[in-house]
Amino acid sequence: MMLIEETSVPNSALPVDAFKAHLRLGSGFGTDTLQDDVLVGFLRAAMVAIEARTGKALIRSTFEWSLSHWRNPESQTLPVAPVHSITSVRIVDRDGTETLVDLQRFWLERDAQRPVLRPTGAVLPMIPAAGSVVLVIDAGFGVTWDKVPADLQQAVFLLAAHYYEFRDETRLSAGCMPFGVSSLIERYKTVRVGFGAGQ
Repeated sequence: MMLIEETSVPNSALPVDAFKAHLRLGSGFGTDTLQDDVLVGFLRAAMVAIEARTGKALIRSTFEWSLSHWRNPESQTLPVAPVHSITSVRIVDRDGTETLVDLQRFWLERDAQRPVLRPTGAVLPMIPAAGSVVLVIDAGFGVTWDKVPADLQQAVFLLAAHYYEFRDETRLSAGCMPFGVSSLIERYKTVRVGFGAGQ
């Protein structure tokens, strides 16, 4: 299976000024925007890291998710949350022929942690051998930064500030996550229970 973000969050949606305030950067010296590109990069890196750890899309984006088989013919847990809508479902044959599936054949079970796609009938549509199903998913807390929960906003700022402060450090281990950030995102992590959880 493969999840691809089809739309990129525009720079205008990123809280650059709020991040500058968090860093206590000086202003009014004619160089206020000098570091903007650098700050945008650290904000994006922090957002990606937190989205990967939590399975949550912070700012609303469109994702394309392809998989070769349903985990369960009666339901399919979606790989990202919160899901606003499923905008299209198509079946792809082994030769690449695509067939759109009527969205009336599905309904979305909304859940902050594990949204689920369910059939309106008995089972989800059959995926042909060596074929796939491709879902286009609209997910995220909102289209603007102020829709992101306050604790996740703070986690992004803390992690982006960590990246900023240690931007020249080469000894930090891969995947380093400051304790304060880990604490803030803990409740957003998907809980996996039992063998095969998450399928």
